[in-house]
Amino acid sequence: MTDMQGRLQAGGKTYALLSLHRALPADTLARIPYVLRVLFENALRNEPDSLAAIMQWVADRSLEREIPFYPLRVLMHDTTCSPALADFAAMRDAVAAGGGDPARINPVIPVHLVIDHSIAVDHYGVAGAMDLNRKLDFARNTERYGFVRWAQNSLANFRVVPPGTGIIHQINLELLADAVTVIERPGDVPLACPDTLLGTDSHTPMIGALGILAWGVGGIEAQAAMLGQPLAVRIPDVVGVHMRGALAPGVTATDLVLRVTEMLRAHGVLGKFVEFFGVGAGSLSLADRATVANMAPEYGATTAFFPMDRVAIDYLRASGRQPAQLELIESYMRAQGLWWEEGAVVPEYSGLLELDLAAVEPCMAGPRLPHDRKSLSRVGQGFLHDLPGLAPKGAPQTPRVFADAGAGYALCDGAVVLAAITSCTNTSNPALVIGAGLLARKARALGLTRQPWVKTSLSPGSKVVADYLQSSGLQEDFDALGFNLAGYGCMTCIGNSGSLDAAVVSAVEKNGLCAVGVLSGNRNFDGRVNPHLGASYLASPALVVAYALVGNIVIDIANEPLGRAASGEAVYLRDIWPSDAEIHAVMAAHLTPQAYVARYRDVWQGSDEWQAIKAPDDVLFPWDQVSDYIRRPPYFDGFSPHQPAPLSLENARPFMILGDNVTTDHISPAGAIPKESLAGRHLLSHGVPVAMFNQYATRRSNHEVMLRGAFSNPRLVNELPGAAVPGGPTCLTLDADGAQPMSAYEAAQSFRERGLPLVLLAGKNYGAGSSRDWAAKVSALLGVRAVIAASFERIHRSNLIGMGVIPLLLPAGLARGELCRHGGDTLSFDGLGALTPGPNRVTVTVCRTDGGVAAYELVCQMDSQREIDTLRHGGILPYVVRGALAA
Repeated sequence: MTDMQGRLQAGGKTYALLSLHRALPADTLARIPYVLRVLFENALRNEPDSLAAIMQWVADRSLEREIPFYPLRVLMHDTTCSPALADFAAMRDAVAAGGGDPARINPVIPVHLVIDHSIAVDHYGVAGAMDLNRKLDFARNTERYGFVRWAQNSLANFRVVPPGTGIIHQINLELLADAVTVIERPGDVPLACPDTLLGTDSHTPMIGALGILAWGVGGIEAQAAMLGQPLAVRIPDVVGVHMRGALAPGVTATDLVLRVTEMLRAHGVLGKFVEFFGVGAGSLSLADRATVANMAPEYGATTAFFPMDRVAIDYLRASGRQPAQLELIESYMRAQGLWWEEGAVVPEYSGLLELDLAAVEPCMAGPRLPHDRKSLSRVGQGFLHDLPGLAPKGAPQTPRVFADAGAGYALCDGAVVLAAITSCTNTSNPALVIGAGLLARKARALGLTRQPWVKTSLSPGSKVVADYLQSSGLQEDFDALGFNLAGYGCMTCIGNSGSLDAAVVSAVEKNGLCAVGVLSGNRNFDGRVNPHLGASYLASPALVVAYALVGNIVIDIANEPLGRAASGEAVYLRDIWPSDAEIHAVMAAHLTPQAYVARYRDVWQGSDEWQAIKAPDDVLFPWDQVSDYIRRPPYFDGFSPHQPAPLSLENARPFMILGDNVTTDHISPAGAIPKESLAGRHLLSHGVPVAMFNQYATRRSNHEVMLRGAFSNPRLVNELPGAAVPGGPTCLTLDADGAQPMSAYEAAQSFRERGLPLVLLAGKNYGAGSSRDWAAKVSALLGVRAVIAASFERIHRSNLIGMGVIPLLLPAGLARGELCRHGGDTLSFDGLGALTPGPNRVTVTVCRTDGGVAAYELVCQMDSQREIDTLRHGGILPYVVRGALAA
């Protein structure tokens, strides 16, 4: 780095930096997208030899070039961090068993855990709901939290934001992100560099609103980064979105991000970076930018990015950052060509889209996909026709009505039974939350109330939100409509929505009612928000309140009355929709830097319940052999410290044949554990009452529960001939004899007893959805050695490699059902022992049960030598342990 090092003066101090102007010719730097400038700085600062690959990419952008990415920090939430901590504890055990020093196993970069994924909306619509939900959270999760406290005591570079503080991405935005990081160097001047991170949540790109490069990864990939391993990154395509104009009055950031999601899904940005720029981007508040960047996974991008500018600096100042840090940030960004302002040269993008902000209109997305955007007047009109089976095409849009739900009210298809202001996407945006509060105030003044069948909740992203709602009096208006504070966490957005009204559940189960949820979240996949919802719609917080008033999605909320005022007059949405001036007046009066500073002064301390949790501080974790939450993972059973043999796979059997768009939710569920499921029966056999089952997401440090839940989603269809037909209580597959349909877990045991490795086949986009490491972990622990798919979702492919599972691509034109025709077919692979970075040809020979033999050529894409080494070692964990023992 010596030849590329520069100096910077800021706040009376001198800093060193990797100078992009010295590393790259001036005319070259101006043509590179801002987000890639950050990526290149990272690579050159850590591995100067990367310059050759970067310059070759500059000369011919059609060539794929690989560079390393070393994040400066890792951000985790509890449902991904708990199993990662179990892995760290297991690695320490393995190192100790091999005669090494277990204390060597530590994060080598800062790791922040924000506990936000466990609390659920059990209580709602009443005073004190938040306290009741918090008490339940600690009652259910004290053992898990004790494990986290052990890690806090024992691991270096590991800090915890305790439960009840807020949502991971909002805490990152308001507190953790520093935009420019200073690395102290004894005997030399400090080194300044751009803040970069990886997060174990797919919505990590939200911080791109602050000009910070970040994206979501699975827990396995994050563990590698924590242990000092770089990510090998192919220099990505960057799609530029030129924003013109400004949003019209009354149009929200939620409306904007749903339009962006629709537009970018149609364009295709899978595996790409997206950079927003232009005068229109400059007109957006930082919170509006965060809303747009947050939904990057919904529009398919790896990350989203707004270059640093005056708006970002103003936000950092308003949220309590110190003047010296602000001076450093602006000076550094300007010196490095990372500062955007009107008139700047437009970089060369791989694709360029135009978006007129003035053309964005009020809208929602649903009934089951975030990019299925509909103008507000179209939502009610199209509901019945959007859901096959409720009304045939061309039929009158007349919902079925069920006379009485047993609670004194009638319900019909389209009844809104859940209305939740939730998620990092929208509760991080003061204009959206305050706008909803003002709408509630106006509705309350006119005498409007929520419908009795609607479960309402408000789950802010941070306590700062609760503070300004309280000081402005808007929380009282929310309370009057049933939107009492339910807790600080993701809650409804991730499916922790709790139970619906018993009468609603009865109508769904007995009559087939198509009940609807409206939430200010970022995902509405089928079955995600609540198992009793037939449809879910994403909307701005203000529209969530409005739908709680009308209680039905079929109503044209844009043009029909919401209800009648106490005076008898019809009330329309336009009558209670707050003006932008009203919203900004409340923001100006109640959002101050002092509010942020005060709230985050003691953020690491947590509640009395958190402080009361006792935990050991031993280097090795004292596993409890009867625990039903924290179990030692079996990754090192039979582990050998010796270097592994070349990669090979022979005489494997097909485990399942799955279709397109199989998500990580299908593979490894996160929601409630049914008592009749294998996992439920396992917990019952260990004395756990149904009321304390909690969710799969909170049991991820117990492999016995997770394995029994694998591939159990009833909507998952196994195409393996002879397997059970869909529609049963769970997806089934065949045992090793190919005769008996049974659960994935039970079938895997029969293959294991015979020493038979397994191969899973799938269609396009295998592993879509959440960045869930357990989707890869259950595959590996069930004995799956390879997955053959038409295409893979990026994070899941990386997680499979991290668990030693080989990802193989079907060639175009070869159907998955043609490759394997019977559960008794055996597959052997040639070419795995000679993998090199790039695409590799691998031949699979299939010996069929009828005596026939067929050979097919597959592709094994390896992005780096590190991926090959990881596969050869059987995953990242044994790779790291062998390295620690050899050191």
